[in-house]
Amino acid sequence: MATLLQVSCINKFHPSDPHQRIRAIGGVADGTRWKLREEEAIQYIKNSRYAFFVERPAGVRVNVIVATHLGREYLKTEADGLQPDNLLALPECPP
Repeated sequence: MATLLQVSCINKFHPSDPHQRIRAIGGVADGTRWKLREEEAIQYIKNSRYAFFVERPAGVRVNVIVATHLGREYLKTEADGLQPDNLLALPECPP
């Protein structure tokens, strides 16, 4: 069974561009900050090691899934269309 983690921050390749690709996702679990590169998170979802979610709006869980566009896999939530808007709306993860 996959370990469930809440995503509360992201890093983009170009932080000032709201439509740029996600480089990493992160959050806090059991008081410890975690961060994974997008490629790692995709593999963990695919092999069921971890399952990720965001709360958008607060109190409403939305699962993070792997999607494919033009042959490239990326992360988005089940509620999003082509753009990963729920993830892109999260604040930047600290270094």
